Amino acid sequence: MSSIIFISTLEKNVILCYNSAMKQEERRNYLINYLLEEGKFDQPIPKDEIQSKRLLRSLLNIRMPKTTSDEFLKIQDEYLREEIEKKGITDCEKLTYTQGLTVWQGDITTLKADGIVNAANSQMLGCFAPCHACIDNAIHTFAGIELRKECYDIMLRQKAEEKTGSAKITKAYNLPSKYVLHTVGPIVFGQLTDTHKKQLYSCYESCLALAKEYGLKSLAFCCISTGEFHFPNRQAAEIAICAVTEFLNKTGSNMKIIFNVFKDEDLKIYNELLAR
Repeated sequence: MSSIIFISTLEKNVILCYNSAMKQEERRNYLINYLLEEGKFDQPIPKDEIQSKRLLRSLLNIRMPKTTSDEFLKIQDEYLREEIEKKGITDCEKLTYTQGLTVWQGDITTLKADGIVNAANSQMLGCFAPCHACIDNAIHTFAGIELRKECYDIMLRQKAEEKTGSAKITKAYNLPSKYVLHTVGPIVFGQLTDTHKKQLYSCYESCLALAKEYGLKSLAFCCISTGEFHFPNRQAAEIAICAVTEFLNKTGSNMKIIFNVFKDEDLKIYNELLAR
């Protein structure tokens, strides 16, 4: 028997009747309807699957950090976990390492590791731009709305924006990893300076220190500050490898480190540098 969804206004509560056979389309429609009601948006749900997925992601991206119903969280979690499963999960334990290091090209939201690193901004609340292609947007989208709420609570207690080069750690929620480490990388406008380099080094050092403190045995770094923050790719990779190697040697840690890349350019750079 197919699931049946009854939606009323939020003031009267959202009523959901479903069974264990609830399908992804039904979950997605429920989530969209809930978020449209919550935000008081008057918009029909597209019949096209791709467009309806974009609408859901957009609504999740622009949602401000706040609590929601247990029912919403249950359906959201079921939906996101199935979407990630469809993309295919990579277990970091099955990767090949050289002296504890490896490079892996893929979607970091599908990587099963103790921790993954998010390139955050100083507000630490995730990317609010609908369907933006940055890693901050992807991580917050597939982790679910609880990640933004946890980040918000951290920043509320801190009472100040996050400093460049520092990091915070949160749960990963619906992602295959256990934790997300959020770090604020330097933004490069014009010439690359020594200050930029020191700040980027600090990003890696701060994440590694947090990972060690929390007992993480594997940690995946994205290409911090490249792309939207304009840090030159090769110099960024050199700093990343240097910071990681020095930390592991200094602390005697046997933590496995994954350098996660998305672009072919970065894959080539890391393979060249790690082969030396």
